[in-house]
Amino acid sequence: MTDAAVRSKLTALVPALRHFHSALLDFAKEEYEFLHGPVKGPYALYSLVMNDPAFQWLRPLSGIMATLDEVLDAKGTTLSEQNVTDVRGALGLLFAETDTRFAEFRAGYARARGDARVRETEAQWRDVLSGSLEA
Repeated sequence: MTDAAVRSKLTALVPALRHFHSALLDFAKEEYEFLHGPVKGPYALYSLVMNDPAFQWLRPLSGIMATLDEVLDAKGTTLSEQNVTDVRGALGLLFAETDTRFAEFRAGYARARGDARVRETEAQWRDVLSGSLEA
């Protein structure tokens, strides 16, 4: 696969993962507000996301997204099919029942997957990732 084909696929994956992350974040915020009352604005939400244990489960997905951004932003780097394999593997580990490191993420995801927006945005990133690399 060519660098352009891989770059195109990974570039398409970025907004799909952002939408999924946003849906999960909205769900986590709703859970938090149910227990603690309304979050008072975007700065308060940011502080909660960074510091409150109720949002901790989202961090592994945030880390994958940050790494993907770094790979795509790296100057003079030729991308290969291995980059797609790496992203697929990282996301696979996140959802793999056998990997105990991400049990907290999977527990949050299990609560959130009843949400229609979470299901829809997950289907979108999975479609991008499973689609052909032909360019």
